[in-house]
Amino acid sequence: MKFKLFSILLLVGFTVKVQAQDPIFTQYFMVPETLNPGFTGFLETTTAGVLHRTQWPDLNFRVDSDYGFVSTWREEMNSGIGVSVLSHREKNTSYNFTQANLKYAYRVQISDSWYFRPAIEVGFGNKSFGFQNIILEDQINIGAGTINPISIDPMRLNSKVNFFDISAGMLVNNENSWFGASLKHLNRPNISFTENGNQPLDMFFSANAGYEFKLADYLDVLIFPYETKVLLTANYMTQGEYNRLDIGGGLVFERLFFGVTAATHPKKNTPDSHMVSSVNVYGGLYWDHFKFGYSYDFNTSSIGRTGGVYEISILYQFDLEPDCTSCPLYY
Repeated sequence: MKFKLFSILLLVGFTVKVQAQDPIFTQYFMVPETLNPGFTGFLETTTAGVLHRTQWPDLNFRVDSDYGFVSTWREEMNSGIGVSVLSHREKNTSYNFTQANLKYAYRVQISDSWYFRPAIEVGFGNKSFGFQNIILEDQINIGAGTINPISIDPMRLNSKVNFFDISAGMLVNNENSWFGASLKHLNRPNISFTENGNQPLDMFFSANAGYEFKLADYLDVLIFPYETKVLLTANYMTQGEYNRLDIGGGLVFERLFFGVTAATHPKKNTPDSHMVSSVNVYGGLYWDHFKFGYSYDFNTSSIGRTGGVYEISILYQFDLEPDCTSCPLYY
């Protein structure tokens, strides 16, 4: 019994460590607030949106993630203010993670066309696991043939963990490009599920960049409309031993856009690690105040038939032509 209990706790400890990683969305360029609070109020108008992600639906390890946000711009404060909610759920382990954040970004003009946006993000999170079916040794009364509902084992597990979280970010942009960085979990909150345990959440660092240009300025391509644009994006992330670099590009038309990105791992953790873990295609359309997006990740590793990863995004922009001089044209 002790060996079985020890094995369960080892498995739980390993799982909790893995789940300390933040969920990452393929469509980070559609809803960049998921990575960097510096994008809060980026369009200098009121914007709302939702983003849903389903990973490996054909396996028992299915993971669903949702992100919803509302952000607005206050010209008298020269600031963007927003709120977001992140929900992350796993089918196999009954793991749930929910966090609500408040975001604030301030705009500083550093030249005629460049702007600097420092930002801060504070939130409250909750993590829960399906520990209700685990029976510890001191709960079993063999003589009476009963199971006590309460354990006093020093390794007993909490079913949920609440924590306060602080993050910061910065963004530099003009009308055609941006680059920025963010650092999440600055206070390294304790997310241990064990009584009196201490499992600090690893800080999450990301560096992101993007550039959009008119295709006709560089190539004489007659098969595309003159206003066709090319959007190039890159996003590097690291958390604990985990690292990832997403790079890609796409074509942007008046009403449609589509492209491809690749999820790569520059720093391999093992000799058998794949340099490219997935190739991701995306597309979408603009309709009135709405922006719709869809992406699908094609797995390139030998993990098997997973059903891939797909995401759906819906954004609503209240003012299509904000009255500002610093609004980015590409976004």
